[in-house]
Amino acid sequence: MWFAGNAVLADLQRHWGLPAEALGYTTSAVQLGFIAGTLAFAFFAVADRHSPRLVFLLCALAAAAANAALLGAAGSLGALLALRFATGFFLAGIYPVGMKIASGWYQKDLGNALGFLVGALVAGTAFPHLLRGLGQALPWQQVVLGASGVAALGGLLMFALVPDGPHLAKGARFDPRALAAVFRVKAFRASAFGYFGHMWELYAFWAFAPWMLAQRGVPDVSLWSFAIIAVGALGCVAGGLVSLKRGSAPVAFAQLSASGLCCLLSPLLFFAPTPVFLGFLLFWGVVVVGDSPQFSALNAQSAPRERVGSALTIANCIGFGITVFSIELLNSASRQLAPQWLFLLLVPGPLAGLAALRPLLRRAA
Repeated sequence: MWFAGNAVLADLQRHWGLPAEALGYTTSAVQLGFIAGTLAFAFFAVADRHSPRLVFLLCALAAAAANAALLGAAGSLGALLALRFATGFFLAGIYPVGMKIASGWYQKDLGNALGFLVGALVAGTAFPHLLRGLGQALPWQQVVLGASGVAALGGLLMFALVPDGPHLAKGARFDPRALAAVFRVKAFRASAFGYFGHMWELYAFWAFAPWMLAQRGVPDVSLWSFAIIAVGALGCVAGGLVSLKRGSAPVAFAQLSASGLCCLLSPLLFFAPTPVFLGFLLFWGVVVVGDSPQFSALNAQSAPRERVGSALTIANCIGFGITVFSIELLNSASRQLAPQWLFLLLVPGPLAGLAALRPLLRRAA
């Protein structure tokens, strides 16, 4: 559901007369909805007071309905953004709650388990681009309904096939006062700030990769967008497997280093032959998200035990809040800069994240 609006945005811009900056606004609306939903679900301890499997199912159905409601938006940018916000709100009952369900099955090797979970998230995030690419002759309405149908089916399958794990535990209700307490912990501060640097880059890259492909004149933009995002699942799974032997911090540091290098090289590779340019973006797609599950594991491991729920909520909300700023920065700059320079604006994120991670890297050595 995350990029279902983005996948059909070119159609909406043609049929609804939306401005060029609608790309950034549409993506940011989902991010803001997710932030609001995460805070609301955590504050009211929804996944602790009710079965997380039931919460997951109901939110999958609600997100699918909010996405499908785009068909009745009647060409309104305001309605589009409101529905994207609602979709993001209900995603807060899917992604974090999915992690809670997974943690009910895995106590150790959490980095590996989350590698597979986030890998599935990445593949799902890319799916609307695949649907758009394979269904070029389909009207955008059918692409939207197809994405909603698959999301609803996923919720139903999870509810039917995944029972509660033996280690499922209740968490404490979100405490806003935990903000000061958790950031006094040096290890959590290191992992959280590393995660923030990663988030500055991740969603902005995902949102503007299709735009960059179009600027470069690559054919089949939707299919290549799917490939560039979905290939990140390999980075998540491979990173999780390597973390079993090396630990989460070295894996996160290596992948964040590689994605930061991609940011720096992007102006040069923009003018490379098309196969080289596409290979570069595919590699970037692997490493840009492969560190994400390891940051989640590091945040969970380094947070004070009595405040894990609040700490993860705070880190999630700040991280996704940062994505709004980087997306809107690229949204504004895309109308002023030559396209080859755009992704240079993402460089500060990985650099700051790598600097923050160094204490954890020394500890893992």
